[in-house]
Amino acid sequence: MRNRFGKIFLGFLSSQFLVFILSLIYQQSITLLSYINFSFYIASVLLFTSLIIFTVHSGFFDAISYSFRSVFASKDEGGKKKSFDEMTPLSKLITLNANPLLKVGLLNLMLMFAALFIYYL
Repeated sequence: MRNRFGKIFLGFLSSQFLVFILSLIYQQSITLLSYINFSFYIASVLLFTSLIIFTVHSGFFDAISYSFRSVFASKDEGGKKKSFDEMTPLSKLITLNANPLLKVGLLNLMLMFAALFIYYL
């Protein structure tokens, strides 16, 4: 539990640091509008990446990867291609956990919405 919270907290702090660094580099100042813009970009990338990883883990692309591997697989020493049972599905090859990315992205998105609310007051 503590390790998960540490990863999420460290990811959240690093993403906020990245927002401020990008704001300083591209806008030469830290304004509320630049914070909103860059936090939206970072939150979008984190959420999109976590959703892609979740989709791959669900097995959605396993049939596609099976067909590509069977077509482009090289032959063994005996001249036979691997069967479907011997091939590892794509959902088992990707072992990255999407939950910390999703949580950090949602935290960034919530802060961005809070800043957007303050901006339009």
